[in-house]
Order: sequence, then C-alpha cells, then structure tokens
Amino acid sequence: MGLDLPVFRVYRGTSTPRFASPAELECAKVLDYYGVPWMYEPRTFVLETDEDGRVTEAFAPDFYLPEQDLYVELTVMKQSLVTRKNRKLRKLRERYPDVRIKLFYKRDLERLAQHFRLDLAS
Repeated sequence: MGLDLPVFRVYRGTSTPRFASPAELECAKVLDYYGVPWMYEPRTFVLETDEDGRVTEAFAPDFYLPEQDLYVELTVMKQSLVTRKNRKLRKLRERYPDVRIKLFYKRDLERLAQHFRLDLAS
C-alpha cells in the first residue's frame, strides 16, 4: 500500500514500516504523537505446525508497545468477518499465555478516530 509516511519519532523498528491499512498508519501516528514507543509487526507467533514441524498457521500482531510489553491488533473488518481473527487470538493466548495482546475492533477505532479527528478510511 503506497502511503506517505511521516517521520516517526518513537518508532523502534529497524526498517520502514509497510502498513497494511490506513487505520494502521493512523494508529502509528497517534502512538507517535503521544510519545508511546512502538514497533510494527516485530514478531510472528507460530500457532500450528504439521507433523513435520512446518508452520501451517501463524499470527503477526500489528503493533508492539515495548514499554507496556503489549501487542496490539487492529481490525476494521465487518464484525461478521472478525471470527477468524478472534480464533487466532484465542490460539495465541493458549499457546503463549505470557504474551499480552489487545484487539481493537472497528467500533473502538471509530471512537478513537472521532476523538482524535483521524482519517481511518480503508
């Protein structure tokens, strides 16, 4: 996705983030504006492997906030399509019980957008 990226002040990644949606870019802008250090998709969690040990399902949360030790996943999908993402989060929590993750739904993002006057068009 070809988005014009600002210069991020508190981004902690090693390469330029390649956001999958305008909502992710706007979230990054909010985090950066408030000085909350963040990383974009820094880790992929293996959720399932086949009998030969090959990864068959994995999940890479959108953001990691190192000072909070918290992963953040955004979804702007219709609620009816969120079931698969919720299933992945359940698997992640079962397989990695010490990993903290928060899912923000479309309605959560819309409230933030309204409050911060963001453009989350996707």
